[in-house]
Amino acid sequence: MHLVLAPNLLGFNINFALFFIVAGIAQLFWVLPMIKRWGFPWVVAGIVGMAVLISLYVITRMPNPITGRDLPTNSMALVIEIIQAAFIALCAIIIVYEARRKQLDRKTRSDST
Repeated sequence: MHLVLAPNLLGFNINFALFFIVAGIAQLFWVLPMIKRWGFPWVVAGIVGMAVLISLYVITRMPNPITGRDLPTNSMALVIEIIQAAFIALCAIIIVYEARRKQLDRKTRSDST
């Protein structure tokens, strides 16, 4: 979603556009470790990355002490934030599922010996 919005920002603010491009590429790159199941550290890295993006969105929508104003919100931005929050929840579910599965595997191995 960040990559979809980046071209719209090129004429407005090059710094925002570059941030959106970098964030979008990082999110796309992070899909590979999730699909390939590279492990727990990658899942946590994705959760932290998404949480940072959500935090930046929330912070920039509050009046700041420098300018005294906040950035406007729009429906596309809200959709992106909701999807990111859902992805964090999905990753948390995956972590819990994998932890329980490993625990059951250990238990069945110890019971069989």
